[in-house]
Amino acid sequence: MTGPVRTVTVVGAGTIGLAWTTLFLAHGLDVRLSTGRADAERAAREAVELFAPSLPVPPAEPDRLLDRLTIEPDVAKAVAGTDLVQENVREQLALKQELFAEVERAAPDHVLLLSSSSSLSADALGATMDDPSRLLVGHPFNPAHLMPLVELVPGTRTRPDAVERAAAFYRSLGKVPVALRRPMAGTPANRLQSALFREAVHLVAEGYLTAEEADAVVTGSIGLRWAVVGPFQAFHLGGGPGGLRRMLGAVGDRMAAEWEHLGTPGLTDDIVRTLAEQTERAYGQGADAYRRLAAARDVRQGAVLAALRAGEDTGRADP
Repeated sequence: MTGPVRTVTVVGAGTIGLAWTTLFLAHGLDVRLSTGRADAERAAREAVELFAPSLPVPPAEPDRLLDRLTIEPDVAKAVAGTDLVQENVREQLALKQELFAEVERAAPDHVLLLSSSSSLSADALGATMDDPSRLLVGHPFNPAHLMPLVELVPGTRTRPDAVERAAAFYRSLGKVPVALRRPMAGTPANRLQSALFREAVHLVAEGYLTAEEADAVVTGSIGLRWAVVGPFQAFHLGGGPGGLRRMLGAVGDRMAAEWEHLGTPGLTDDIVRTLAEQTERAYGQGADAYRRLAAARDVRQGAVLAALRAGEDTGRADP
């Protein structure tokens, strides 16, 4: 039996788990947060106070949101009688496999089991389960409480209706779910992000730019462009009336040749030290810096999303 999702169990209280918790609470859901953190109540309150003001839903006082939050360290108790599980524990396969085997035994048969994993497949996560047909990856893009994308990555044994139910749930939160046609290593957004980050690391490691300057290059150019159109539409427009076909016909060979010059840096101790020192010098570090930067990021990100929503009907293709 399935029905409306009213109670969600969030397993894990790191950055992603707390962001999900805030979003679920803001949409009127009862949330059970299962974590072994001794400071779980304080961490949840700080997250709600930090994240909730930037959400594109009617604002609510943190205390009102937290009234619907229950902290339950025992995973079996946390998932008993719930409607949906969103897992966010450390990215360790054995840990997640043990967790999902326990969740399967305790959660009702109809409950969707969703993992925020960014690198582990649903098949691997469900390898110790008797029936992983209701398990799939529901990977958000950080900051999870704001960014619309959720990547749905089913396993080879995931039921199609589980994917459909997961997509409907995320859409009810204002998310944009994108389901992969088949399982893959990692997720599309992280693979695309990694490709850009690898070249950024190369440029900094080779001394062409500082970390702060590389950020300025992205936020002042392709970051702004990609907030409005994706890479294919961008080049489609770049080709004028002839579109992507004309664009690649004109510059495709040169573009492919440039790929040969992209860097392949390793994350050696020296490179990591350089990146960390430059980033800390530019942006600070520690809890106070994190809260300040995250709050400023969310205000700006919220403004971008609001502008996109205001113009979402402009430029759509005719039916």
